[in-house]
Amino acid sequence: MRNNLVRPILLIGLLSASLLTAFGLTKPGRSVWFRISHATTSRKAVVKRPVAVSMPERTYAPAKPIEVFTLSDSGQHWVDSVFNTLTPEQKIGQFFMVATFSNRHENHYQYIDHLIQNNYIGGLIFFQGGPYRQAVLTNRYQALSKVPLLIGIDGEWGLGMRLDSAMDFPKQMALGAIRDNELIYRMGAEIGRQCQRLGIHINFAPVSDINSNPANPVIGVRSFGESKENVALKASAYMRGLQQTHVIATAKHFPGHGDTNADSHHTLPTISRSSEQMREIDLYPFRKLIADSLMGVVTGHLHVPVMDNTPALAATLSEKIVTEVLKKELGFRGLVFTDALNMGGISRSKAIDVNLRALMAGNDILLYPENVREATLNILNAVQQGVISQEFIDEKARKILRAKYWAGLNNYKPINLANLSADLNSPEAQLLKQELCEQSVTVVQNQNNLLPIGKLDTLRFGSVAIGAEPGNVFQKALNQYAPFRTLAYPDKIASESELSDALAQLGDANTVVVSFHKMSESAYRRFGITKASLDLISRLKQRGTKVIVTAFGSPYSLTQFAGADALVCAYQEFDEMQSIVPQVLFGGLGSRGMLPVSTGSLKVGLGEVLSPEGRLSAGSPESVGMKSTTLARIDAIAQAAVRDRVVPGCEILVARKGKIVYSKNFGALTYSPGAEKVSDETLYDLASLTKVLATLQAVMVLYDRKQIDLNQKASAYLPELRGTNKQNITLQDLLWHQSGMVSYYPTTWDRTRTPGGGLKAEYYNPTPDSLHTLQVAPTLWATPALKDSVWKWVVQSPMSRKVGESGKPAYVYSDLNFLTLQKIVERVTKQPLDKFVTETIYNPLGLHQLGFTPLQRLKNPHCAPTEQDTYYRNQLLVGTVHDQMAAVQGGVSGHAGLFGNAHDIATLLQMNLQKGEYGGARIFNPMTVPFFTQTLSSRSHRALGWDKPNPESTSSVYMTEQVSPRSFGHTGFTGNVVWVDPDQELIFVFLSNRIYPTAGNNSINTTKLRRRIHEVIYNAIQ
Repeated sequence: MRNNLVRPILLIGLLSASLLTAFGLTKPGRSVWFRISHATTSRKAVVKRPVAVSMPERTYAPAKPIEVFTLSDSGQHWVDSVFNTLTPEQKIGQFFMVATFSNRHENHYQYIDHLIQNNYIGGLIFFQGGPYRQAVLTNRYQALSKVPLLIGIDGEWGLGMRLDSAMDFPKQMALGAIRDNELIYRMGAEIGRQCQRLGIHINFAPVSDINSNPANPVIGVRSFGESKENVALKASAYMRGLQQTHVIATAKHFPGHGDTNADSHHTLPTISRSSEQMREIDLYPFRKLIADSLMGVVTGHLHVPVMDNTPALAATLSEKIVTEVLKKELGFRGLVFTDALNMGGISRSKAIDVNLRALMAGNDILLYPENVREATLNILNAVQQGVISQEFIDEKARKILRAKYWAGLNNYKPINLANLSADLNSPEAQLLKQELCEQSVTVVQNQNNLLPIGKLDTLRFGSVAIGAEPGNVFQKALNQYAPFRTLAYPDKIASESELSDALAQLGDANTVVVSFHKMSESAYRRFGITKASLDLISRLKQRGTKVIVTAFGSPYSLTQFAGADALVCAYQEFDEMQSIVPQVLFGGLGSRGMLPVSTGSLKVGLGEVLSPEGRLSAGSPESVGMKSTTLARIDAIAQAAVRDRVVPGCEILVARKGKIVYSKNFGALTYSPGAEKVSDETLYDLASLTKVLATLQAVMVLYDRKQIDLNQKASAYLPELRGTNKQNITLQDLLWHQSGMVSYYPTTWDRTRTPGGGLKAEYYNPTPDSLHTLQVAPTLWATPALKDSVWKWVVQSPMSRKVGESGKPAYVYSDLNFLTLQKIVERVTKQPLDKFVTETIYNPLGLHQLGFTPLQRLKNPHCAPTEQDTYYRNQLLVGTVHDQMAAVQGGVSGHAGLFGNAHDIATLLQMNLQKGEYGGARIFNPMTVPFFTQTLSSRSHRALGWDKPNPESTSSVYMTEQVSPRSFGHTGFTGNVVWVDPDQELIFVFLSNRIYPTAGNNSINTTKLRRRIHEVIYNAIQ
């Protein structure tokens, strides 16, 4: 700082380090701070100026200044032209950055108008409010200002830190866990982009404090952690991202707020660090950022005796710290901002004195000042009295104007209000947030390689969510991977009775996930963890249960969970985090996070790297090369289908490259007003999807085991077919639908009715008893012998007369083909089809919703109703199969009877797409699925069991022409389709109950609803 009116009258002598060492005053290599007061004179005042002197060490030699606002000739011309129009008051006005809000009343906005027009303030820092309101006010305020205003925001973790309807990114402690600093740079650039879109030129970030005190009440999770190198690298990456978008970054809180046990918002903390600690640790990030062209620094309201021992003096007001250390020693040439001048750490002084003293200490911009008018007059008076010079004022004003030019204010344009919300919450930004969350999750402890969880069919799962509401995102995500007994305690477990109740409800669960939600950030409050919650963990361990603990909060809390078998730190309560952790636990995602701090025996840098296990995970469309705005067009199509009564409701799922990128439900279970909305838990009658999702899967298992031969005749496995019109049918004929069997045989159920249309008493009863154990409708039961009769009638059924050019049976899609395959599976395995596929395939994959007979298998299943049956069972069918031939077999048949939801189906299809492997379990040999999905027959366009694109037809009502030749899938009569495209690594699931209330509703085909959705999916692929 140049000041012609103030000249030192005391020379400072230099003492050698060796001499001090010789006298025992310091240790070799240790830096020493000296405070020597000297008098300065001026015309009207004498100012006492303590000067800081450091030992001359090579490491801490004054840095070469980094010029950060260097301008071109045209830029300098703009600065000069604006500067020359300013009055003394207007120059001083540039120093003030006043706090403002967009959620206040008009009197507040008029007050800001007044400050701009009458006190010529140079900038505004926005706090609470909303983006649109802030944009409107920014345009208003900029229009009133003679010199364009610098607009700032305190957005450490994004605009959502201050504004509603805006994005929150993870806090810096979570970011400190990320190994890839390029992600931090990208976040800085994205926050910068959002700032630019909202007319903001300064973000008061990143926090560059090293949180070396776990009990720090004000920094804590706002810091990147305790490692000076990690803090410096991540702060620099964040800074470069912001400044790449021409948003000024500010490192705070100089000279370091990390080792405090007091909050500077309320009082003045004292930093009791040695000179060596301050230089080696706390100043380290600032030194690195300044060398990396940092443009802004925020000084902290901290008393640092080792740097300036003036009693109760905040660093903000210390010339030793701001000028001598920050500017001279570290070579900083950017803008120096005070921390908010209304904070308790500094507000004990009179406001007008604080503003002047802050400027004299070396600050350039006064943040959140009070009494702007009085402070301006006080500064003008200081100039007149010679306490400070006009040159001093002019230099600061020019620096601020140079910053405004760099920020683009020489070409100021009002904020465009159109599409503001969409621009601030772009899909790309959401994807970045997802990536940051994924990369931060830290597996701190993993005894006996419990994670990722495998062998799902050997485990019984429980989940206790402490501090979470029932139906929370975390437990929903857990249930996507395996069946969990879920308990949620919104008010946390506090009593012995609640603890006992939790243990009782968990029953025989041998693997329990205990998650902690809504945690406090305060160590003084034990992070909000109750003793009873910790007792739950120890009591579970005592009975031999494996316990996995997830903390959605501060990593400093982790020492309390030392007894867990696996321990995961998720840092924050984001929905994204709650969705990601189950994916990590089950291997849908890997884990790469590392602890950013040490706590107890858990040291900084600890974090087990886990690889994905090939299970489905959740992701954004952009993460797999799809466009979310295109995919979102499905919403309108589905909503119109519900409105036009094409379907009462439906579930649609799209997965690509192992990630579910679209999963939504539309409509209700029925068309009735107030009907229950469909949800992820809704189970649909899958009709003919049973063929490929159950029977075909069983056939492929037996093919792998070499227990069946597809070239062999079915009569080799079913002797009752010998001597019949079906004795020469092979298994591959059945799979290709070229067996010659008729497509449908109503006699199998029609024979159980009387000539008048009633039901024969020899078969049926309205309630179950020892003779009637097959449920064929919600209130109708049949005798088990009926299954044998159905099969006998199928054996006796006529053959189709349709033949191909070769004279052999032509392609005829037939339910009887798969009913016959069911019988082969059951004869070979000596198990019912439903039991075999459940034990062999569904349970190892964690599929607990997909299966037959849901009313008997599940507790309170949420089944979508199908038809109001008026011609056979005479009741509404809910939870029992619609297909009549499957119904008379008790709901378990090779061609129909399966119930399920989209997620379970997608998991099964993903296993097929991955050639039989999923989550570490191998269901099929690698070549089995490719073999079964080929088109090999000369008489059928189908693969072995799977439907395929028909090259002779382009009029499909359920499949787009854009599918690849290698794709495969199937449809279901009740309004379903599944389709898999290996070339695009794409899965499409559409489920509905379109036949409610009558199967006569064929609008799903006439509107080509499923095909239109399928086309949107392919159009979304970039």
